[in-house]
Amino acid sequence: MPLSRCLSLPFFFALSLWCCWLASVTTALAGEAPELPWTVHVYFENDLFTGTDRNYTNGVKISVISPDLLRFVESGKLPDWSLEYIYQLPFINDPDPALKRKVEFSLGQNMYTPADTSRSDLIVDDRPYAGWTYGAAAFHTRSKAWMDTIELQLGMIGPQSYAAETQQAVHDLRDLQRSNGWEHQLKNEPGVVAIYERKWQLPPIFSSGNFGMDAISHLGASLGNVSTYANTGVETRLGWNLPDDFGVSLIRPAGNTAFSVRQQQGGYLFAAVNTRVVLRDIFLDGNTFADSHSVSKRPIVADLAGGAAIYFKQMKLTWTQVLRTKEFDGQPDNHSFGSLILSFFF
Repeated sequence: MPLSRCLSLPFFFALSLWCCWLASVTTALAGEAPELPWTVHVYFENDLFTGTDRNYTNGVKISVISPDLLRFVESGKLPDWSLEYIYQLPFINDPDPALKRKVEFSLGQNMYTPADTSRSDLIVDDRPYAGWTYGAAAFHTRSKAWMDTIELQLGMIGPQSYAAETQQAVHDLRDLQRSNGWEHQLKNEPGVVAIYERKWQLPPIFSSGNFGMDAISHLGASLGNVSTYANTGVETRLGWNLPDDFGVSLIRPAGNTAFSVRQQQGGYLFAAVNTRVVLRDIFLDGNTFADSHSVSKRPIVADLAGGAAIYFKQMKLTWTQVLRTKEFDGQPDNHSFGSLILSFFF
């Protein structure tokens, strides 16, 4: 067995145990409100939807979100060693009984490639090959008008992310050209990211019966060796039976709306913008503790998104088209990708 695979086995074993522990914790806590369902989001993002294969080229993620919880720590069902740390988390431990709370855990993988994946040499003026495979835990707290999210992501960048193997397997299955430069990807590095974000439901723009238009804004920040940034943005929605949640999700830290249960049919069109002021992006800046390929990143990046969501009882399907502004010097043009999210409740 290759050494890199041997070294990665303990990491993925620990990650699996961690996720199983989270599942058992949320299952126990969910007993406090059994009438409310679990939520599952399955994400698939890819630039093949727009006919390219470059930059942020693919992302997959699955998130499982608990029913509403009465409280995070006073249930007596969390491990004693964890209480000290959960009590210290900012924003989410307000004792107000009117607040709603959920716990979420996720697994995901993102991959990044230069524009010309047919080349096997190092393309010094284009972004590095990189993969990011991670697990995440998030605490969501909401009032009627706002939602706070604290999220922690832990994972692996580099060959032990197995992004190269994932892409090659999918390309072989679909008879697509293989990417030939993965030997130049970022080196192995454990990744950690801590994220905070607040979302606000703004007053409705207008409402007429079941038809209406609303807006959601957000403000947040990320800190870690994978990414460090501040972000803000807004989303507007126009449709029938607008859900009582916090907008459309994408694969990004704290991107989940969390409170999105629907018991009736409906749908809407939406447009959104998210702007980041970036201090660090390992997928452009290169490895933190080792020499690696890197490019000069741009300090401000914006995502412009639009799409549609439809839902019926316990299912929801969301399509989003995203235009991302240039992320590094020398990037010839903006990047575009599509996002498909299947959500269901049980």
